[in-house]
Amino acid sequence: MTSAWVVLLAVVAYMVVLAGISYVVRRSSRTSEGLANGGRVFPAVLIGFLLMSEFIGTSATLGTAQEAYDVGISAAWNVVALAIGFVLFSLFVARRYKALGENTISGALASTYGEGVRTATSVIMTCALLIVAVAIYASGGAMLSSLLGIDRDLAIVVVGVLATVYVVIGGMRSVVYTNVLHAVLKLAAVGLLAVIGVTRVGGLGELRAALPAENFSVDGVGWGQIFAWLIAGVGAIFATQYVVQAVTTVADPGRAQRAGFYSALMLVPFGILAAVVGMVAAALYPGIDSLDALPTLAVDVHPLVTAIVMCGLVGAILGSIAALIIGSATLLLKDFYRPFFNRDGDDRKDVVFLRVATFGAGVVPIALALFASDVLAVTFLAKSLRAALAVLIVLMFYRPTYGSSRGAVVSILAALVATTGWFLAGDPFGIDNAYVAVACPLVIMTVVHLLGKRRGTPQEPLVKEQTA
Repeated sequence: MTSAWVVLLAVVAYMVVLAGISYVVRRSSRTSEGLANGGRVFPAVLIGFLLMSEFIGTSATLGTAQEAYDVGISAAWNVVALAIGFVLFSLFVARRYKALGENTISGALASTYGEGVRTATSVIMTCALLIVAVAIYASGGAMLSSLLGIDRDLAIVVVGVLATVYVVIGGMRSVVYTNVLHAVLKLAAVGLLAVIGVTRVGGLGELRAALPAENFSVDGVGWGQIFAWLIAGVGAIFATQYVVQAVTTVADPGRAQRAGFYSALMLVPFGILAAVVGMVAAALYPGIDSLDALPTLAVDVHPLVTAIVMCGLVGAILGSIAALIIGSATLLLKDFYRPFFNRDGDDRKDVVFLRVATFGAGVVPIALALFASDVLAVTFLAKSLRAALAVLIVLMFYRPTYGSSRGAVVSILAALVATTGWFLAGDPFGIDNAYVAVACPLVIMTVVHLLGKRRGTPQEPLVKEQTA
């Protein structure tokens, strides 16, 4: 009972700190640009922390440990794939995103492919972000419920309301600052558990003796799965609203590039440490449900360590949710509200709408998570859909005359239908839906391009050509 109170008090104190940060920075959210972008430029290292924290939610934290419980160290590829994605993002598109001057993924694509692409992209991106939010609420609520001994539905509501409130109050600046704190606690949590777990087993030598040899193979999970993680992870990073939004808050393209490198540097150790936690749990607690690998170890340590782990897991939930909320609200503002309901550009109306949209983007997934916890499997589908957009992003920056505007719209719609259908069919023939998502725009844009060349002219001119 004493241990439970220590953990509860630590979590409550952590939430109070988050609320305090949002209150202190609330002045930055008095304009629509301040609410969406933070009202200032941020150092690259802070954006690196933000990006890292945004991608390490409960599914990455608990899921990596769960996978490692079954297959060993190769489960770390789940997170290392994200690190590789950020390296590629920094090398090839970060500077270009910043130079483009657009803070939405739909606006970036529309600058080359036209307004039809803007609408299609915005709809798909908003749906993908909210699907992930539902999954994070559901998994996070279940995790907090089991660890804190509280009702699952209550845990979902509390976490969802807190995340929504601090984003509504503080906007993008509160998301940046609180995610730095989340990132530090996440790294500390998995690091402490990994060290304590290895010590309890008796060292790395004893851990190796306790587990099958294949658990220490870098490809134990299978190269097919590893490449699917890479495709989905890289695609999600190249074409996710909150990534674009984050890198446009730094001062110049060079800092945008460095932010991605900083994030990658933090993701690699996190993935390895989370996998080690799953492996030591397999050695210490054989026979438990693999999903309980990290939570079981977390409650079997000193209460202060459990408290740090709990705060880290709360941070894993809130960090991702905050980014999803602000990203969805910004898309709704830029692509639906302003063009149709605020053409005069009244900033006061924008601020009101952005706060309402932020609240809605935070609350709607709560209601769905209470009744639809089975959507957890859809999170990977959401990554795959963004991978389809990533193909168009690369073409936009490096081959803007390849294909056509109409081909881009068809690619997005076809990828949505084909990838979702393939996923619902259970990934036939062992082909992951991520491959289908990438293949659709590649094939369609290639066919459109070749048909245009046969006719002597493109089907329709692209809006403009991007420069480096």
